[in-house]
Amino acid sequence: MMTPSLDHDHAEPLPLMHAPGRDGADHSRIAPGEIAIGVIIGRASEYFDFFVYGIASVLVFPSVFFPFELGLEGTLYAFVIFSFAFIARPIGSIAFMRIQRRYGREAKLTIALFLLGLSTAGIAFLPGYAGLGFTSIVLLSLLRIGQGVALGGSWDGLPSLLALNAPANRRGWYAMLGQLGAPLGFALASGLFALLYSSLSSVDFLDWGWRYPFYVAFAINVVALFARLRLVATNEYARLLDAHELEPTGVVEMARSQGATLVIGAFAALASYALFHLVTVFPLSWIKLYSTQSVSDFLVVQIVGAGLAAVGIVASGWIADRVGRRRTLGTLAALIAVFSGFAPTLLGGGPLGENVFILVGFSLLGLSYGQASGAVTSNFEPKYRYTGAALTSDLAWLIGAAFAPLVALGLSAHFGLGYVSVYLLSGAACTLAALSINRTLEIRD
Repeated sequence: MMTPSLDHDHAEPLPLMHAPGRDGADHSRIAPGEIAIGVIIGRASEYFDFFVYGIASVLVFPSVFFPFELGLEGTLYAFVIFSFAFIARPIGSIAFMRIQRRYGREAKLTIALFLLGLSTAGIAFLPGYAGLGFTSIVLLSLLRIGQGVALGGSWDGLPSLLALNAPANRRGWYAMLGQLGAPLGFALASGLFALLYSSLSSVDFLDWGWRYPFYVAFAINVVALFARLRLVATNEYARLLDAHELEPTGVVEMARSQGATLVIGAFAALASYALFHLVTVFPLSWIKLYSTQSVSDFLVVQIVGAGLAAVGIVASGWIADRVGRRRTLGTLAALIAVFSGFAPTLLGGGPLGENVFILVGFSLLGLSYGQASGAVTSNFEPKYRYTGAALTSDLAWLIGAAFAPLVALGLSAHFGLGYVSVYLLSGAACTLAALSINRTLEIRD
């Protein structure tokens, strides 16, 4: 079986033109810019939810839900629950693909985002350990699982459609657009927490202030739902998805036919996903527990880093279209491996070193993460792209990012910051190995 290259897609792009819908009537055209806006809005809303929870896991949950533990242990427990969403995410993808096959993509997306909103709002109203005892921890865990299931179910195929309809020499550019949602969502979440953390007393922040970002997340989900449904519910969108065979297929069938591609696709992006939480969630926990730098100031530095990541994501599209996605991912994996060697010195070097770690790390993250979804899209045969892209992303998140804050903080606190290097280096090595295996399979074919 032919293993597609990471550098190109075999399907020819289908022009986004004014065309009759399935009912024979004309419908307004869907321009690439509209799809791009839908992708960015959808991903930004998901990442905002994602980072609101991640930041709360450091600043809020240890005190509110684990007051019976010391700061380190309480944070580690919070990071255990943080990982539940990534474990549940592939389950959500599989379950909601069944819903889509039976009831349609509009119903699937509405139910998924409704579940995401309910789970997020539920956390906002959840009493802490002082009010419910251990039950509060159980409910927090269930709501976090609900977020994971919903995020898996919210896959709409828009990034794949956008990349497949790009000109052959611009696919790296179009592939990066959806990734811009990550720094945008992070910057919004960090900015909101920085404002609340710095302007409220500790008592007010832990009592009610931390809940406000979760209310905002619910409101953003509503806006994102209508923005995405505006595209998903059109006949033109359905026609484009059908033309590219972007429909869910059976998971067992896909695994049997494309199992190797699934694994290679997940590991090809692992350097990006390993770095993801080591410049966002983990360093915030390290600063709060072990640094003299104020949390509010550090959040501002991370916001600046998110801006650098956004620039890097845009640049990755330009670079990938000139040198290829595989070479881009491989080069950035090598640079992340080099960066891993400096991580202990920087994180242990006081505020200046910590800030340099964040700014350089975010820059590398943007350049690498910008093409992570491009590799996933082009690695699958057309029939399996929709299911394969979703599950490959889920698997990459699970392996590379789900336990990163827990492992990095636990090992660093007990054995030293050198383990941050080991974690990053392992992710980079997995990416380089996956890219090498993919190239070998192409040569054999």
